[in-house]
Amino acid sequence: MSVNRQSLEGKWVLITGAARRVGASIARSLHDAGASVALHYRDSAGPAAELAAEFNAKRRDSALPVAADLLDHTALPRLVDAVVGRTGRLDVLINNASSFYPTPLGAVTPAQWDDLVGTNLKAPLFLSQAALPHLRASRGVIVNLIDIHAVRPLRNHPVYGAAKAGLAMLTRSLARDLAPDIRVNGIAPGAVLWPDDGIEERTRDSIIRQIPLQRAGSPEDIAGCVLFLVRDAPYVTGQIVTVDGGRSIGW
Repeated sequence: MSVNRQSLEGKWVLITGAARRVGASIARSLHDAGASVALHYRDSAGPAAELAAEFNAKRRDSALPVAADLLDHTALPRLVDAVVGRTGRLDVLINNASSFYPTPLGAVTPAQWDDLVGTNLKAPLFLSQAALPHLRASRGVIVNLIDIHAVRPLRNHPVYGAAKAGLAMLTRSLARDLAPDIRVNGIAPGAVLWPDDGIEERTRDSIIRQIPLQRAGSPEDIAGCVLFLVRDAPYVTGQIVTVDGGRSIGW
């Protein structure tokens, strides 16, 4: 049986939050598959430059780092223009960048709301909107990184959960409104990377026990799903693929 794969050679992908963690793995997977990548970052200039240098050493002029504060909605059209100005096209947008931290009820601040909703919902909407002319021209793809906690609430994370739930609906709405020119899908990761500031061993073990596959996921698990949705799934749109080792079936 043949696999219906679309070549990524000559295509440009913009990935937000691409310098580190899951974003960097997504960038590496798509670049290895032949795509060229624009690596968005906010504060991680060093890692973004290093990753771009790694990619360009493999394939000349196939990667570029681009800086923007996604909370500044006026910066989003400039980000798209900066990429297209260098590349001449845009074929894929990966909305990966995300803020994540607890906001216990009784102590939620407007600044926390603006940050969590801004990065997880507002920025994907307005960045997608800015990219529309270019994605329509290339019959492109949008992939949004959501979360299993868009459906099942995570204790003490009401703002984050609400923002990701909004992103899930935005994904389906964009898929409906932008078809047939642009495919839009989402990925809902489970336990893939532990927080940078650590997690108690007891909490980590409890989470692992809830996962039928009995392990945390890896950034490569998410990157592989992104590659599938971008390259191998031309008849898939409006879907949110859960990548959580089966954790959600036990809820």
